[in-house]
Parts: sequence; C-alpha cells; structure tokens
Amino acid sequence: MRKGMGMELSSYYPVVCTDKVGESRDFYVDLFGFEVTFEADWYVSLRRGRHELALLDHTHPTLPEAYRKKVAGVLLNFEVADVDAEWRRLVVDGGLTPELELRSEDFGQRHFIVADPSGVLIDVITPIEPAGEYAAQYV
Repeated sequence: MRKGMGMELSSYYPVVCTDKVGESRDFYVDLFGFEVTFEADWYVSLRRGRHELALLDHTHPTLPEAYRKKVAGVLLNFEVADVDAEWRRLVVDGGLTPELELRSEDFGQRHFIVADPSGVLIDVITPIEPAGEYAAQYV
C-alpha cells in the first residue's frame, strides 16, 4: 500500500485566502452558479453539485500567523461542455477581461482564462483531441 492510501477522504476542496470574501462570493455565485452553503463575514462555503470551493479572510486567526497572506499563483480549472459559449457569456456579453484569449492548444484543450476579484485565475476548458506528440502522452 502506498503512503496515504489508507486515509479515508470524505471531501476535498480548495480554500482561497482573500481580502475580498464578499466580492469573490458574488463572482462565483453570479457567474459560475455556485450556491452558498455557509456564510460568515470571514468565511464562505460554496457548492455547485459535487464541486466545492471556500473563501477565507486571509487575516482570520484560524490561519497560523505566518500564513495570513492573500492568495497568489492559483489556477482553478473549470471544465465545460462548450468553451466557446462560455467565452461569449463571460467575456463578450459579460464583460470579463480575458487574461488569456480563447484558443486551442496542441496538448488537448480549447480554453481561455479570466481572474476572480482576488486574482485567482479561472481556466475555462473544453477538452479537444491532442495533436502530434501529445496524443501519446495521455495514459
């Protein structure tokens, strides 16, 4: 048995440490269809189907003091059936600024990237057939 395999994992979800809990909540609820399952002024739990995300005020004492920092360097992948439709909804009609324009990648994704109010990157993806050498790299 590999290390950690004996652990029974009942849930897993990212927690975004932010100074914009309310703005971020509204972003995920209004644009991505998440529902609030718990809310305090310092913490919000969100759920969409089986997918969960939480937002935490980065200054809250539940975090060890040395780690009370705002989020940086985080990319959340949202896989969707029709990335072109989401591009139209979120960027063309919705006015979000793309951090990466809609494009197809040889490694097997058609995608674009936007950012939430805290700077978390949201990569909206539809899988496509990988090209060339990338096709052989899939297991």
